[in-house]
Amino acid sequence: MDNSASDMPDRILLTTCSFQDTPGPHHEFLESQGYEIVRERGPLSESRMLELAGEFDGFLCGDDGITRAVIEKSLPRLKVIAKYGIGLDKIDIAATQERGIPVMFTPGVNHTTVAEHTFCLMLALYRNLVDTVVATRQGNWLRMTGHELWRKKIGIIGMGRIGQEMVKRARGFDMEVHGYGNFWPEDFCVTHGVTRHDSLDSLFATCDIVSPHTKLNDSTHHMINRARIALMPAGAIIVNTGRGELADTAAVVEALGSGQLAGYATDVMEEEPPPADHPLLSHPKALVTAHIGSRTFESVPRQAMKAVTNLVNFLQGEGPVFCANGVVPSAEE
Repeated sequence: MDNSASDMPDRILLTTCSFQDTPGPHHEFLESQGYEIVRERGPLSESRMLELAGEFDGFLCGDDGITRAVIEKSLPRLKVIAKYGIGLDKIDIAATQERGIPVMFTPGVNHTTVAEHTFCLMLALYRNLVDTVVATRQGNWLRMTGHELWRKKIGIIGMGRIGQEMVKRARGFDMEVHGYGNFWPEDFCVTHGVTRHDSLDSLFATCDIVSPHTKLNDSTHHMINRARIALMPAGAIIVNTGRGELADTAAVVEALGSGQLAGYATDVMEEEPPPADHPLLSHPKALVTAHIGSRTFESVPRQAMKAVTNLVNFLQGEGPVFCANGVVPSAEE
């Protein structure tokens, strides 16, 4: 961006903790741009974003509450929102489009990492990993009987990059793979033997394991609910590394208590961090990790570099950007 009209550098709000906590070249790259960088520990609530809004040229954000009110208060100074990651449900995309604020994102950088973490949770549930490790650390020799993944029926919701990585790993365990999604990579699914379902009800009724990897929107909110859990074979499990809001927590807790679900593992919660008394945190059949599915020393620098590159390329008015909302005006406007 041409700053000849002002001696003031662009002011950037950086909120993503993964970016800040993980070493890598993204730190040096961001620092080299000469921006004034204000660091906060996100994800920030709408109320905190409203306190900060209006004093920044760009947001380099994670899952902060960037609502219509935040966007309105951020104008006219805000030029760009650079999202670290691919989930856009915390950003009011309609408001950004109406006000001409481009929203950048980072597709294609975390699919392997998220798929690996999903299988980590899946194996931990089936092999009682946490209980046995806790026991041995306390000096006890607890020998629990678990289950194999071999030839279990897994239902993958969403056949994008993460869903496809899930398929590859499931086939490595010789699992029977079922899929559902509006996007359907036909050649890939034929090659890997994925059975397509025309409805979520059909997939839930068929599978021992359900793993959602789809966007959060009005149609997917609480797609995992009492009615669909009731369709699952008794003793089934659900592993959620997508969004917390994809699952109705009350329905999950109820199903864990009745035995309809043998386990629920999740990396995402409807409120993050959750309250200390959240029923899933202490439930003996639940495993909860703190939204770390894409947080590896390999994945974070990839995401962070793409997020910073989007920001820099836009503000300098040159180079490619990955825009999620179709708004790519000149940074000079």
